[in-house]
Amino acid sequence: MENKLDRDYQYLLSDILTNGVEKDDRTGTGTISLFGKSIRHDMSKGFPILTSKKVAFNTMIAELKWFLKGETNIRPLLKEGCHIWTGDAYKVYKRAYEYDLDEYLSVEDFENRIIEDEMFAHTWGELGPIYGRQWRKWKIVDGSFTRYVDQIDELIKNIKEDPFSRRLMVNAWNISELHLMTLPPCHYSFQCYVADGKLSLMWNQRSADLFLGVPFNISSYGLLLELLCAETGYEPGELIGNFGDIHLYKNHIKQAEKQLKRSHYKLPKLQLEYNNILDGDFKASLLNYKSHSYIKAPLSN
Repeated sequence: MENKLDRDYQYLLSDILTNGVEKDDRTGTGTISLFGKSIRHDMSKGFPILTSKKVAFNTMIAELKWFLKGETNIRPLLKEGCHIWTGDAYKVYKRAYEYDLDEYLSVEDFENRIIEDEMFAHTWGELGPIYGRQWRKWKIVDGSFTRYVDQIDELIKNIKEDPFSRRLMVNAWNISELHLMTLPPCHYSFQCYVADGKLSLMWNQRSADLFLGVPFNISSYGLLLELLCAETGYEPGELIGNFGDIHLYKNHIKQAEKQLKRSHYKLPKLQLEYNNILDGDFKASLLNYKSHSYIKAPLSN
């Protein structure tokens, strides 16, 4: 069976390398960028994970569980060996200590302190009301009255009760709380669609780091779709990603060129042990995941 996912992903790499425009960016690294691209995957063709380089599947699972449980502190991630949000928390910590002209911890010591010291984690491990908070506890203030909406719970309820609704959506772009977030959402919303007994999912992304971030996003939303199907009884349909500013950081160009030279393998199958999506109570593994090796690249924060 042809692996169209890797082929389409490599086309995006090639398109940016050939047609991308140079842009400065928030991190100071610099990018080559395009605007308005998309990728589609038929879930019946296998689980959506790249094979032209190895993707850290277990790290992706840890982050998705963290989102689904409404977590916003990096401590639970670090306890699972997931380091992808450390840079955002460490940047805030380091800036505060540099301002005070005091000594500060190395990244490794910072992570260890977060794990070992609950009060330190409460102060420096918190990222504000990012993805998980918005997914599970969207804040609505109406005068003196405040209430919260669990968007994931509402989504599941609506898929079950009104599957043909055009309002099967979850949004993380809470404009009233953006200033409280360490990083505003990159993948800011997703929508579900039911037809012919299948559930499809489309996510939208304002900023897409094609080399490091997008492979994670593809697999994460693929797993989320599988979980929603397990909860609602539908078969997985299509997975669609829409990207606004899709870019390669300039220090990822050689890595992208290396990946473009690689072939791809057949997509694996997902093995899912599912209990409850809202508690993050599930186990997932891949059957026959064959891939090329990791390609290391620096993360820009």
